[in-house]
Amino acid sequence: MTASLSGAATELRRSVLPNGLTVLSEYMPGVRSVALGAWVRAASVHETADKMGVSHMLEHMVFKGTPTRSPKDLALALETLGGSLDAYTSREHTSYQAHVLDEHVAEAADVLADLIFRPLLREADLELEKKVVLEEICTVEDTPDDLVFELHNELVWGAHPYGYSILGTRDSVKSLTTTDLRELHDRAYHPDQIVVAAAGSIDHDDLLGHLAGAGWLDIPRGEKGAMQRVPPPALPPSRSHFDRDTAQTHVVIGSRSMRHNDPRRYAMTLIGTLLGGGMSSRLFQKVREELGLAYAVHTFQSFHADTGMHGVYVGTAPESAGAAMDAINGELTRISEEGLPEDEIAAGKNQARGQITLSLETPSSRMYRAAGSELYQEPYHGLDEVLAKIDAIERETVAEVCRALFAPARQTVVTLGPSAP
Repeated sequence: MTASLSGAATELRRSVLPNGLTVLSEYMPGVRSVALGAWVRAASVHETADKMGVSHMLEHMVFKGTPTRSPKDLALALETLGGSLDAYTSREHTSYQAHVLDEHVAEAADVLADLIFRPLLREADLELEKKVVLEEICTVEDTPDDLVFELHNELVWGAHPYGYSILGTRDSVKSLTTTDLRELHDRAYHPDQIVVAAAGSIDHDDLLGHLAGAGWLDIPRGEKGAMQRVPPPALPPSRSHFDRDTAQTHVVIGSRSMRHNDPRRYAMTLIGTLLGGGMSSRLFQKVREELGLAYAVHTFQSFHADTGMHGVYVGTAPESAGAAMDAINGELTRISEEGLPEDEIAAGKNQARGQITLSLETPSSRMYRAAGSELYQEPYHGLDEVLAKIDAIERETVAEVCRALFAPARQTVVTLGPSAP
């Protein structure tokens, strides 16, 4: 079944194939490349504590060879054509992507099918790759402005899988076996649990033909249904300090927010932009420009299928951490009590419109947007529709979100550095 989901200036086409594979594409005139990706509905949110990191390890291991390609063959297959091949594991999905010239989509579809459906998953490769992932964990631990987010995430979500490290722990990574990888692969890597999205110089029917030629349509539907997940339990806000011999104290102040398809998400994004999304934001102007307390200060947000998170990061000298946190909490208090004025909201809308428009000028960004509409079961909106939603954000909605989510008393605070602020 193929359908067209039209926007004002573009068209997304969608097909659900007999084996359950969902395929989306968006044609972009004026480009000569295609971004092609596959999203598997299996990631860290579906893991148990003793198997933490297995989704990420499987993502690594598929690159270690297939029956027809060595690891080097996989690396060369698209790079020698001027293209690229990449993958990542998130909290909810594992994704494999290629970016190639439009004349090489067939090759990209074939390489992705080989990776996703036919990995060798050999014991000797796993033992080597464990070393690589353990080095990746060490990199995070040696990067305090990454580590502080991991620590904050653990406190916000507790023992729920949202609080797990995507990479896993040293112990969990060391304990993984090829049986664990094969069980996950057999459980999740089936067409009915995969979304394929493409954008750029690509016709939808041609894309379906390339996928058929690469064997995507020959892979059977899975037998066990969707991966299961449990809702996160409610936890009170908390505050923790982690001693570390660093030049700065790294601070994350944040809490749970809203799910991806919450209609207030646009207002939430606007608030994040105005609070700490750039040089003109309140926190940048206050903490850096006015008080000189930090080089880096910014907001962050993430939206999941059933919940979300938001917060503020700042890195500052240990003796300035208390003052920086006071300044941040002052702004959080102000917006939670007062909301944001109309003129600031209007400026934020202009900024958001420009950022969204600019961000959608590449095939990769259009591919991500297409995949997201399917993964989160949301209606597809063309650019003009998205911009209209930004314009429709009302001051009262902004104030409501500020009251509900930004008061300092509801935030979990983590500091990492030589002494507690």
